[in-house]
Amino acid sequence: MPVLTRLIPSPVVVDIRAGALDDLAKILADQRISSSGKLAIAISGGSGAKLRERLAPALPGASWYEVGGGTLDDAIKLGDAMKSGRYDAVVGLGGGKIIDCAKYAAARIGLPLVAVATNLSHDGLCSPVATLDNDAGRGSYGVPNPIAVVIDLDVIREAPVRFVRSGIGDAISNISAVADWELAHRERGEDIDGLAAAIARQAGEAVLRHPGGVGDDGFLQVLAEGLVLTGISMSVAGDSRPASGACHEINHAFDLLFPKRAASHGEQCGLGAAFAMHLRGAREESALMVQVLRRHGLPVTPQEIGFTTEEFVQAVEYAPQTRPGRYTILEHLDLSTDQIRDAYADYAKTVSR
Repeated sequence: MPVLTRLIPSPVVVDIRAGALDDLAKILADQRISSSGKLAIAISGGSGAKLRERLAPALPGASWYEVGGGTLDDAIKLGDAMKSGRYDAVVGLGGGKIIDCAKYAAARIGLPLVAVATNLSHDGLCSPVATLDNDAGRGSYGVPNPIAVVIDLDVIREAPVRFVRSGIGDAISNISAVADWELAHRERGEDIDGLAAAIARQAGEAVLRHPGGVGDDGFLQVLAEGLVLTGISMSVAGDSRPASGACHEINHAFDLLFPKRAASHGEQCGLGAAFAMHLRGAREESALMVQVLRRHGLPVTPQEIGFTTEEFVQAVEYAPQTRPGRYTILEHLDLSTDQIRDAYADYAKTVSR
């Protein structure tokens, strides 16, 4: 009998709600996660230390590891420090850098990873990718999906609002990324996974069309769920294609060309997505993105994140080099410097109305 379904890598537990941290010990005691209570918990030196004081009494078998930063070296050191502990699982408790370091370290020593996110800055909290700074700039490393994801909305509200805004830009950019994937399918015959595309697109659309704001529980719930679903869509696809197109190429170009000045990941991706949708002729969709990004306090022009028009043109021109082999609207149009400049002038005129 043929196999009628496929198995999808996904967390065994996803707990997104106010007060979720109060039940963290119970979640970690799940036999699929930790039968002995021996856990290695990676934290930051700031907010992580405060959460340790709160959580440690309920986790007597845990060992706590402070992570220095978000580099490949930090992740390797973390894995080396944990490997002799005979733990059941690794817990990444913090923001994106902490979770990415913990994901890489857990993969390195062959343990499952529980992601406990303290902000919603990007979709990496549930993705099969760890993004870490290295000697060449920044690299993306394949890792297993988290076995569990815990997001306490009370903790999310305590984080600086810029993290929520960044997550909004990253989630909305899915719509442009999927459009790029479909373009590559039409023009190049690239395989497209319909399920992965649907998950990523609907996650982005849910955030784009939600009427709430960054302070609303309902909106934060949808955003958190959207970021988790985006990570799962990447697992379904086997790579980052459902959530990474021209928008992320532009983001990576900013990071590489202007490493000391780059804005947040989501700010750059949101701007890149709005511009990419404009380039592909989806003017209504681009206008809606601009409207929503503005409503949530995100930038829609490079000047709003400290870049000149010429620097933006430079980033767009360089962007395809950041992901060789990936086909997006940028590779499809293959615009010259002057054509990029003209396209941005048209976009800027549109968003200024």
